[in-house]
Amino acid sequence: MRRTDPGGHGLHGHDQDPVGHGPVRYGPHFPDDGLPVLPELSAVLAAAAGRAQQEPAGGAPALLDAACGYWDRRGLTTDPGHVAAAPGAGALLLALTAALGGDVLVPRPCAAWWAPYARLLGRPVFHVPTQAESGGVPDPYALLETVRRVRAEGGHPRLLVLSVADDPTGTVAPPELLHETVEAAAGEGLHLVSDETWRDTLHDPHATVILSPAEMLPERVTVVTDLAGALLPPAWPAAVARFPASAAGDGLHARVLDVLTALGARVAAPVAAAAGYALGEPEPVTGRRSAAVRLHARLAAAAHAAVVAAGATARPPQAGRHLYADLGPLRDALAAEGVGDAQELEDFLTARLGMAAPGGHRFGDDLPALRVRLATGPLLDSGTGERRAECLTSPDPLELPQVQRALVRLKSVFGDLRDAQ
Repeated sequence: MRRTDPGGHGLHGHDQDPVGHGPVRYGPHFPDDGLPVLPELSAVLAAAAGRAQQEPAGGAPALLDAACGYWDRRGLTTDPGHVAAAPGAGALLLALTAALGGDVLVPRPCAAWWAPYARLLGRPVFHVPTQAESGGVPDPYALLETVRRVRAEGGHPRLLVLSVADDPTGTVAPPELLHETVEAAAGEGLHLVSDETWRDTLHDPHATVILSPAEMLPERVTVVTDLAGALLPPAWPAAVARFPASAAGDGLHARVLDVLTALGARVAAPVAAAAGYALGEPEPVTGRRSAAVRLHARLAAAAHAAVVAAGATARPPQAGRHLYADLGPLRDALAAEGVGDAQELEDFLTARLGMAAPGGHRFGDDLPALRVRLATGPLLDSGTGERRAECLTSPDPLELPQVQRALVRLKSVFGDLRDAQ
């Protein structure tokens, strides 16, 4: 590991065509649900559209109270004085990185939006391998080795960002692994940011146990949740952060508010109203969320089956609206199509599937590795809100014509690769 190249590659570091794919602005979009906006949410936003006064930096009391209730229901007792809101999780991570200082550690792979904020501030980012069965949480022994090497080379590791329900892999780290990693990070004096955007999208909540690092190490963990994961459409940016209830947490909270104020990073008043309503989790919101999770769980399982049947490998998705596939076993077939790295794989699959298929280099994986994130939302895109909403109420949504066509195309593309291989 070299200080001059601390793990930056993919859209963050490779020499790629500046007009085409490499820069952050061409990075992958948030995996939305492909569904029309919940009418009750639209009504709340519309009712607040006449508000002329802007929200305060960090969020107004009503929104902060709603966030506290959201976390209280998940076993994380929270006071409004330890909460901040911003227009998206990216603004919160930028503010946290600026406030904490030092070098940043992230899993490999990780969400595409994590590393750019650190690099924007001139902070080195070091990727730490994850274990084979899950993503989002670094292997504890690899974490300790990475911290040792960074310090030996004059670095100052300060912040570890991790995810209990992961983008891009769609997996959930087992509690015992999370506990070991949290203990290792605490022993090295790291502050943890736990991205819990996808924690409410478990495909089988009865079979998957999800814990927050804040339950294990409350004094050193800041929780960040982007509401686009399960509560709001991505077009309405809003996110909340929960800070440690300690003197150090109070200081961090104050510094983050300073950064948000300097950036003018305020949640728009109509969006804040919708966010407060959604965080209260009334029945329309929880009903839609449950239905959407069930739908995307079925889509993810079907996509996973198609990928594996073609000879590629992928961890079975457990949360979210995406899965992460490794097409290394199909390298010869892909080479015949002129595909030799993740960027070329992204171009190839995006064209063949008719949907975005960002390569693994965008998530911190090596460019030569033939990995790709596949989202399930585009499988519902039939052009009209009515037809997309039909997927929520159908007893067998995979048999709807528009969904069936998308799945047939997916199976055909991967099947052709299998046959060529």
